[in-house]
Amino acid sequence: MLKQKRNKLHKFLKNKADWLRKETLKIHKVSAETRLASSLSAVEIFTVLYYGDILRYDAKNTDWPGRDRFIISKGHGAVSLYPALADLGFFDSDELMKVCKAGSFLGSIPDPVVPGFETINGSLGHGLGVACGMCVALKLKKRKEKVFVLIGDGEMNEGSVWEAIMFAGQHKLDNLVLIIDRNKICMLDYCRKIIDLEPLREKFLVFKWNEKSVDGHNVAQLHAALSSIKNYRGKKPVALIADTIKGKGVSILENDSLSHVKSLKAEEVDALIN
Repeated sequence: MLKQKRNKLHKFLKNKADWLRKETLKIHKVSAETRLASSLSAVEIFTVLYYGDILRYDAKNTDWPGRDRFIISKGHGAVSLYPALADLGFFDSDELMKVCKAGSFLGSIPDPVVPGFETINGSLGHGLGVACGMCVALKLKKRKEKVFVLIGDGEMNEGSVWEAIMFAGQHKLDNLVLIIDRNKICMLDYCRKIIDLEPLREKFLVFKWNEKSVDGHNVAQLHAALSSIKNYRGKKPVALIADTIKGKGVSILENDSLSHVKSLKAEEVDALIN
């Protein structure tokens, strides 16, 4: 019975991820300035967090004190979350076809005016530091909520990220969960050619973190890992390294070293979603 229930959930999450990927493409068709490749690599991560009973949230009361905080530090890659938030009732789905248009609160880089977003992260490297502050505040108030952060591996070139990593380890912020969208491509080339992060796992261990690694497009692996992390009560922050593909689902973007800055033509989107 438990296995059947788990399989049913995984099928549901896979279908939701496929839907979310298609909706992201529709947004890109009307707003070509959105960073499509960066958004597509995080689709399964967003899906499991919001549809897999990982994050605690209230779509009608986004300031609910009992919510888990979720900071999307790679703000340019958050457009794929818009359809999920609309689907879950954070705002009206009619807004999705207005992204980046005059009068819309939905931009190519989200900010706190968007229901469900905690911070603005147009300048990379700040989300994890802000999260550390939130974690300290929650601990001082003896709160049990967790703070989740999504960053890209290219963003980890920023020195402020490593300052935050060291701070979190030093202060045993076990209410902090860092998810790394490791799609291996930054703005202008492969990450390994700019600043090689290897050995990444060992870096976290040295800086007093726990670490897990998963296939970032496998909803079963993601759900198992995040469920375990959600219930974790220990003395260390946790890093989940999600191995992903930039531009996942669009063959002309996948593994293209310049996919970060590339847009699709309307007819190319149509061919993908029809």
